Amino acid sequence: MTKNDIVTKISEETGIIKEDVYAVVQKTLDEIIDALANGKNIEIRGFGVFEVAVRKARIGRNPNKPTETFQIPERKVVKFKAGKKMKEAVLNS
Repeated sequence: MTKNDIVTKISEETGIIKEDVYAVVQKTLDEIIDALANGKNIEIRGFGVFEVAVRKARIGRNPNKPTETFQIPERKVVKFKAGKKMKEAVLNS
């Protein structure tokens, strides 16, 4: 499912024009991105939690030449933990 699919479905179910629905969906996603970029967690009850975590620096290996190693630097990653309602819906589908 794409963002356009979501916009279309919401528009059909609510009767709101697609352009307005698209603007709200896009603004919501932009706010989530901005909050994560600023190191804040996003908690949407029933849906899940987005959080920023730091992945430690580590040694990597070239799979084609296993004797070659290189340093992978520490970096930030976004993690998602599904909420109870989402877990139950996926398990029961």
